[in-house]
Amino acid sequence: MNRSRFGDLEVLSSMPDGPAHPTPLLFVHGAYTGAWCWQENFLPWFASQGYAAYALSLSGHGRSRGRAYLDSFSIADYVEDVAEVATKLPARPVLIGHSMGGMVVQKFLERFSAPGVVLMSSVPPQGLLGSAFGLAFARPHLLGDLNRIMGGGQPQMETLRDALFHETIELERLQRYYHLCQPESHRAIWDMSLFDLPSLSRIQAPPMLVLGAEHDVLIPPDQVRMTAMRYDVEATILPGLGHGMMLETDWRVAADPILAWLARQGL
Repeated sequence: MNRSRFGDLEVLSSMPDGPAHPTPLLFVHGAYTGAWCWQENFLPWFASQGYAAYALSLSGHGRSRGRAYLDSFSIADYVEDVAEVATKLPARPVLIGHSMGGMVVQKFLERFSAPGVVLMSSVPPQGLLGSAFGLAFARPHLLGDLNRIMGGGQPQMETLRDALFHETIELERLQRYYHLCQPESHRAIWDMSLFDLPSLSRIQAPPMLVLGAEHDVLIPPDQVRMTAMRYDVEATILPGLGHGMMLETDWRVAADPILAWLARQGL
């Protein structure tokens, strides 16, 4: 793993041993996490497949700027973060966004272009309210605990397990992820809920892969299918995975379709 600074932003990267594909990959994390979530499995594996793989920590996350004033950051600020890193890479990257990161990628496309985009359990273009209402009825304790994290509190360990994983994750690994998780910007959450949703008329969508997880309780498959429909593509629902698909033991179930799609696109 390489950790570098792109200005005041933390960027983790893994490079292939030999010649790299001409198009790098830039991974954008979701709420409550940071670039670390990609380093666990995805960055080294995609590097082993010949891709220069990068992941940034958005402002207020990880070791990036602004942890002290996290709540001031908007989705638009996160878009600027992605643009800042993307323009410094050797070539325009394929953008791979998870959850909130998927919303950031959609908003990025209102103003910038990309050779390809992967949305993984992404917040849908219509925002978070639909999934929040579903969660309120299906798992009210989970919604309440996520609200506590937003306020700077710590979730229950079981809540983290319920939110991110379908598998029965071992306690030691769960505790490590628990300590790496962090609060999220209230402003960004409101932007994703209501105030700064993607304007589809402004988006010139590049080739796009839309992935969801069979057992995702935060962005369930029906929300993923709605996202795919909005962009006129087919959704791929991955069996046996929960929301934190890149951290599950069976993470290859998510990584392999991305690799196959990149090959089909000639990227």
